[in-house]
Amino acid sequence: MSSTTQPVQGMADIAAPEVRLWQRLEELGRAVLARYGFEELRTPIVEFEAVFTRSLGATTDVVQKEMYVFEKGGRRLCLRPEGTAGVMRHAAGLGEQETAGARWFYLGPMFRSERPQAGRRRQFHQLGVECLEPPSPLVDAEILALQVDLLRVWGIGDCRVRLNTRGEAGGHAQVAAGLRAALATHESELCDDCRRRIGENVLRVLDCKNAACQRIVAQVPPPTAFMSEASREYLAQVARHLTALDVAHDLDPLLVRGLDYYEHTVWEIASTALGAQNAVAGGGRYRLQLGGRELTGVGFAIGLERVVGVLQALGRDDALLTAPPPLVWLVGLGETAMQQNLGLMQQLRAAGLVCRMAPAGSLKSQMRAANKAGAAWAVIRGADELAAGVAAVKYMASGEQQNVALAQLATALGAPPPA
Repeated sequence: MSSTTQPVQGMADIAAPEVRLWQRLEELGRAVLARYGFEELRTPIVEFEAVFTRSLGATTDVVQKEMYVFEKGGRRLCLRPEGTAGVMRHAAGLGEQETAGARWFYLGPMFRSERPQAGRRRQFHQLGVECLEPPSPLVDAEILALQVDLLRVWGIGDCRVRLNTRGEAGGHAQVAAGLRAALATHESELCDDCRRRIGENVLRVLDCKNAACQRIVAQVPPPTAFMSEASREYLAQVARHLTALDVAHDLDPLLVRGLDYYEHTVWEIASTALGAQNAVAGGGRYRLQLGGRELTGVGFAIGLERVVGVLQALGRDDALLTAPPPLVWLVGLGETAMQQNLGLMQQLRAAGLVCRMAPAGSLKSQMRAANKAGAAWAVIRGADELAAGVAAVKYMASGEQQNVALAQLATALGAPPPA
């Protein structure tokens, strides 16, 4: 098959009927977010490369390996690999009063150049939130509970939360030094990537999937062992608030998340339905510098491809896959009937009905088109119907047909009541 008819590898068209599932997820998500006081923010898909290198960290895998970067007009640009940095770039251009306590959500495509696999594409879609509140265990618990609430409304509320802390920002150097010292005697046993990570971003060693590295990590103290008592107590308070909110969670001392801007609370939410790649969503509290401002907040992102995959694996997608509204197909016998059906079709649409018609053809070909489109009714008009001010309405499922006056046509076709 020609490459010109296929999407780029790792990217996909989303067509009916699956696209209706996506639309339903978005509709339900927007309703939940509104109840928590979030407003939508739409940022560009293309950003300056520096927006991500300065916020995500130059040593992260996203920046080093996965961003789509290109030059245009002498400027280094990239396709956004995640949503937080763009939101923070927007916030950095506003005043303190405009961003204090701001609650924004975003929804749209992100891009990462990585090996496509189940539930992971090079173009993928995220729904995420950013809450620009200063560090608070109460707020962190609320935002995590929001994410669980979203998943519950979507039909996968039985997922489990893994919870940990990155500690206060001022203690990150101490944590890194402690881990480097603990790993030093095992460095020769680590994989090449982890030996590099010890100097660049030692926390990434804890996340390595290499079996030998995992055995070594199991022998060294967790990051919390090198944190202040205040950082450990912050995590304990978040856990207590989650328990009070009936949010099931497990403390995971090896959960680090992959981006440098995190501090204090971090979490991931997983489902077993996707096999090894079982992470559905994640988030945490962050602190970053952009545009000469320090910005703090807490947020999360949910991969919609992952959500769809879990729903399909669990057989729960049909519960959200709403049927399209019934279709009315207008059939005209002769040029005059065709012309008048065009106006009638607009009247029926104004009444709330979904209508189509063929631009030409015999009765047989027009009825064939109605069947192919899955029409619920055919509204047939020829010279006799035009003269009598009626339409022959055929119910396609049963073949029953009756004449209906034009004034009662919308009602007979089941038009929704006026808003």
